[in-house]
Parts: sequence; structure tokens; C-alpha cells
Amino acid sequence: MSTPYLNRELSWLEFNQRVLNEALREDLPLLERVKFLAITASNMDEFFQVRIGGLMLMRRSGRKTPDASGLTPTRNLAVLRQRILKMCADQYTLLTGTLVPAMEKAGILPLHPRQLTVRQAGQVEAAFEDLIFPLLTPLAVDPDSSPPVVPALQITVACRLLDPETQNTRYALIPIPEALGRRIHVSVEGEGHAFVLIEDLVASQALQLFPGENVISTTAFRVTRNGDIAVQEEDAIDLAGEMEDVLTARRFADTVRLELRSDAPRDLVRVIKAVTGSGPQEIYRVDGPPGLASFMELAFLPGFDHLRDVDWPAQNSPAIAPGASMFETIASNDVLLFHPYESFEPVLRLIEEAAEDPDVIAIKQVLYRTARKSRIIDALIKAAENGKHVTALVELKARFDEARNLDRADELQRAGAQIVYGVKGLKTHAKICLIVRREAGRLRRYAHLGTGNYNETTSRLYTDLSYLTCKPEYGNDASLFFNAVTGRSKLLRFQRLVPAPTAMKPTLLDLIASEAERAKQGLPARIIGKVNSLQDPDIINALYKASQAGVEIKLNIRGICCLKPGDPKYSKNIEVISVIDRFLEHARLFYFHQGGNPEVYIASADWMTRNLEKRVELMIPIEEPALKRRLVRILEAFFQDNTQASRLMPDGTSQRIVRGKGQKAFRVQEHFHQQARKAAKAREHERAMTFEPHVPAE
Repeated sequence: MSTPYLNRELSWLEFNQRVLNEALREDLPLLERVKFLAITASNMDEFFQVRIGGLMLMRRSGRKTPDASGLTPTRNLAVLRQRILKMCADQYTLLTGTLVPAMEKAGILPLHPRQLTVRQAGQVEAAFEDLIFPLLTPLAVDPDSSPPVVPALQITVACRLLDPETQNTRYALIPIPEALGRRIHVSVEGEGHAFVLIEDLVASQALQLFPGENVISTTAFRVTRNGDIAVQEEDAIDLAGEMEDVLTARRFADTVRLELRSDAPRDLVRVIKAVTGSGPQEIYRVDGPPGLASFMELAFLPGFDHLRDVDWPAQNSPAIAPGASMFETIASNDVLLFHPYESFEPVLRLIEEAAEDPDVIAIKQVLYRTARKSRIIDALIKAAENGKHVTALVELKARFDEARNLDRADELQRAGAQIVYGVKGLKTHAKICLIVRREAGRLRRYAHLGTGNYNETTSRLYTDLSYLTCKPEYGNDASLFFNAVTGRSKLLRFQRLVPAPTAMKPTLLDLIASEAERAKQGLPARIIGKVNSLQDPDIINALYKASQAGVEIKLNIRGICCLKPGDPKYSKNIEVISVIDRFLEHARLFYFHQGGNPEVYIASADWMTRNLEKRVELMIPIEEPALKRRLVRILEAFFQDNTQASRLMPDGTSQRIVRGKGQKAFRVQEHFHQQARKAAKAREHERAMTFEPHVPAE
């Protein structure tokens, strides 16, 4: 019998189903349900670009070798298509049958141009004339010429045109630039928000684009193209230039999905298929507007707070006094922050203070994904302008963030920062910032090490951990890390930090094996892990062996899980849960019992082969006893959740955990929020009751 291994792509789809299940919940506020629906669509866009695109390339190359789950690329694509068709049908049934009627009842009114009053029609026609018409570029479809290239992930309106004089019919396409948005506001009497979808407005006004012709029929469609296009680093003299070529290629790569309205006229369907090069397997007919990811805008409509969850604002960490220098705070104690329950502000403050502090000599930082208006980038630019030595390792291969990273790297370079574009052949995914400061005639190194990106926007939406320290051994390791990745030397084993691709996987395998050995000796043995994805076969096999030896294993996995739980031979001691709630679970956190002297780590890496073998990552041991205990409590709390957690079943599906009769409801994210609030209030009260002596000015 071969080792059980769940299919990676099907496992991801089950994760997306868990997200869709939130949108299906009648007890959630309406706009929260709309948000979760939009997230499922956005997730699916990336899934098609990367996973489906990659499988199609494998099939085209003739690859017939099955994956670890036993599926060849051809068979995998067929199985995935059936599952996606079912999910797609469920999405549109929810939208048209439940969410749209509920929005209309709540005063959020999607209107078709045919439904507008004379006054409203005049309003949207004026908007079309002034704001939309000048940006549209119709593309003729000429059977005797090469077909026009339709941009990826943009709504396009296809038109059938008739010349009334010659009675000749022809076809044209109108791509709608993303910058125009999806909704055109329509004024209504009284309270409420009405809008027309931009494709419906463009279709109704298409005559203006084709003077002298009649528009006989129209339909909207959307193309997804293969985004799994690699940088040819061996031949790339200029990596930044090579990335620009990749971005261009991605816009016009092979079609992997064509979203077509079910009511599209047959002749237009034929033309669209020919233009996009779509075969039957790439076509997905939808009972509503294509491109549901753009409906995320509706979830944040102003004036409808009553249709959303009550806000959970980030709290100030009790470890950081208001107005205190971040350097003084970290020098007195290591700091652990749990975002977004605790504010990301201290991390921003640390870098902003470093940019202005005359005693700071150097700042070195890895930038993988940053906010559009990034305070961190602004601080690094300021630091460089202030004469500090700034080194930014900008990862140009951060998928779908490449263009932004190119732009920000250029800004940093112009300010005088030293820019390094990642490591050849590997993505640099580690989350690390090192600040070198002159103190009392010596140099002291301050480090921020985390699980999430330096992105103040996502820090309010993703759960992550930040560790701030000036312990010499961590600072020394951080220096060696930057020397290795910027100087292209080897990532050797450090004093404390555990890097990938050299040491992280062997260390994890050793830790798992040592728990198994203790269990064989009849000693207590336990592993708790929290990751976004588990796919690496070596890690999975090691966990199976540990389970067989009697190790108690609890895994909290948000997304992909290729390990099969509940197998009586391999995994009877392994429990796998997944928590989907208002914040995206993103922190990676590992616990190994180690004979009663636990080892606890936070990490930038998931337990996937790509992270452990093909990326530059960091696993960080947390040794401070109080911080260690806090992390263990965080890990264990997830397994008490009986409102938002699902348990992974042996067949790869998941079932929501239902609380028992008389059992109190426990929602882990709400628990963490309440904990953060109580801790912040208690610290505030303590400070208010403490008298501080006045120090007279000299």
C-alpha cells in the first residue's frame, strides 16, 4: 500500500469551499457574506493563473507521470474541472438567489440601464460621455486578420454590428480598463445606493463607439491567462528588465479560463472562443456577471455599517509604553506582537525611528510584499537620504506583486539605497529587518523577525507574529543572513536562526523524529503545528511515522493539506483543523514537546517543498520562557474553537466543528481580540495609577 497523499489542487479547492461556506451562512451580516463570496472568486482567479496554468503546460508538454496522489496532469485537470463547475454554480446561485435580493431589500440596488428613470439615464449617459468613452478602445474582429489580443482579467464586451446600408454584419470587442472600476453610481431618492455595472452601461452606449452601425447584440466575458511564467534567470543579464518581460507575457499568455454569460448569443460565443483560443475545457458559463472578485467593493460601501461585522480595532501592546523609544523598549525586553489583535504600529515606528535617529548607522531589510502607500518604504527612503547605509533586498519574483516591487525598488535606488534583487534561482521570502545602532561607543543590533510581510494594509487583515529583539546571538545571525543573501555566500547553520533551503527542513525532520523516538520509549511526545499549507512528502511521511510511534499531533492548516488524517494505519493520532474567520490565518508557529523542555518556533515558511527547498526562509526559535508560554497558549486555543473551525476528513473534505450540547461557544479570533483589549486596558489602568517623577530640564 502506498503512503496516503491527498491531491494538492483538490485540497486547495476544499479550502476555497470553506471560504464559500462563510458566504453561505445566514447568520453573518449581509456585506460580510458578499466579502467572502468575492474572496472565493479572487482565490479562484489566482488558482487558474498558477495551478491550472501549470497543469495545462504539463499536459501540453506530454507529461504523463502521476503526482503524489496518483493523478496525471490530464486526469487532474478533468477532476478539477468538475469540482470547479460545481463551486461556480454554487457561487452564482448564492449571488442571484440570495445576496442580490437581500441587497435590494437593504437599499443596495444593482440596476440595468433598462430599469433607469429618465433622470437616472441622463446621469449615467453623462458619466459615460465624460469618464468612460474617452478611455475605451474598441477592437475589430476581422476574419482575414490575426485576432485581437484580449487583456487578462478585464471585463470585455463583445458586440455584433450591422451596417444598415449594406446589411453586412461584423463583430467587435470593447475591453473595459480596470481603472474604470465595476460600478457606476446612480442617484436615488431617499437613502440607499444604486449602481449600474459598467459592462451593462458600455453595452447600452455601444452605438457611440460605432457611428453609422446598429448594435444587434452584446455580451460580457472575461479571460484568465496562464500566470505560471518563470523568469529565465540563467539568461537574464538585467533581472528587472526580465521581470518586465514576464509581466507583459502574462497579460497575453494562453487562455486557461473563459468566463462567459450563460445567456450569451451563440454567434458571439463562437467569435469569443475563436479570439481567445478557448476550447471546451476552458469555458465556464456563468449565470450572472463574470468576475465576482470585483464585488469586494460592495462589502466596504460607506453608510452600510449595520450590514457589516462590528470593527475589532488593533490594540496597543502592553509591552510598549506610549511614546517610548522603540530602541529603549527592545533593549529592556524582547517583544512579541500578535497581529492584528495587537497593532503593527511598533514595527513601523521602529523603522521610522531608525530613519531619523542619528545613532543608527545601517538598516537592512527584506521586502517581499509591501503596501501601495508604504510607510516602511518611505522610512527607508528617508534613512537613505539621511546618509544611513540602507540595503533593501527586493524580491522581484513575488508573484503578482512584481510590478509594484519594481517601482518601489527604483524609488529606493534613486534615494541612495543599495538594492539587491533577491537570490538567483530562489525566492527570498524571509521576514527580517536588521538595524545597526551606535550605543556607548559600541554597535548594537536590533532585529525584527516575523511571519508576515512588511505591509501595513495586510497587517490589519492577516494574523501574524512579530518578534523584536536585540539579543547578540540573533543580531549576529541576522548579519550573517544578510551577508549570505547579498554576497551570494552559503546560508550556513546559525547560532539561533534556522534558514531554508539549507537547514530548516533537516531541523524539522530531526525534531519530528526525536518526538517519535520518545514516544517509542513510552515518554510523552507531542507536536502542534500551525501553517497555511502542508504538502511536502518528506514532512508528511515523518509525521505519519511519528503518529505510528504514538506521538500526539495537532495541526492547524488554513489551506492545502496533502496529509490524510484519520487513516487507521498512518495517521490515527493526527488531528487537522482549519479556521476561517474575519482575519486570514497567516502565522506559522510550531511546538515540539522535547521531553518537557519544549522548543517553539515562528517561521516565514509553510511546510511545502517550495518553501523548504526553493526559497530563502527563516525559522526563529523563541526562547524567552514567558513568550514561549504565550505562543503555546495561542496554538492550543485554536483547537477549542467550536464556531469557526472545521475538521479535515479522511477523504479530503472538511466538516465544521459543532459544539456539544451545553458547551459554551468559543470563537478563537474573538477570544484573541478580547484578550488584547483586556491586556491593553489593564496596562492603561496600571500606567494611570503610577506616578512618574518629574525630571527637570538641564
